[in-house]
Amino acid sequence: MRPLRRIDLPIYFGTPSNYRKEVLTFEAVGFKRTYHAILGRPCYAKFMVVPNYTYLKLKMSGPNDVITVESTYEHAYDCDVKCIKYAEALIEAETLIVYLDRLGSEAPNSKHRARTFEPVEAIKLISVDPTCPDEWALRISATLDIK
Repeated sequence: MRPLRRIDLPIYFGTPSNYRKEVLTFEAVGFKRTYHAILGRPCYAKFMVVPNYTYLKLKMSGPNDVITVESTYEHAYDCDVKCIKYAEALIEAETLIVYLDRLGSEAPNSKHRARTFEPVEAIKLISVDPTCPDEWALRISATLDIK
């Protein structure tokens, strides 16, 4: 998949008294995933980060001391669960779309559609766009209660 565009964003790590700032270039892509941004090798190289995947920590040098970015196993697990649920929902949605497309193509007279809807009860015609009263109008039941 090709990137839609590239965007340069300033990225900060640390605290107000000990932080690092670098500008990173992100590629915006048009696929649905749970990640908001993926910080990979370009980020690690620019910040000179030492990642430790076992302890879920990133360490880098700061102007006053070492900057440590860390997470918890519970947070990592929650992210995995959300990602799996999101992926399952995407698969279900895509399966439903395929199923509905198949139903539409198998239905008899699928190209024939009713041109107008004629309700049984009395209706009021209300114009949505005053400049084109005949084209854009709502049909509302004339027997609805005021309540």
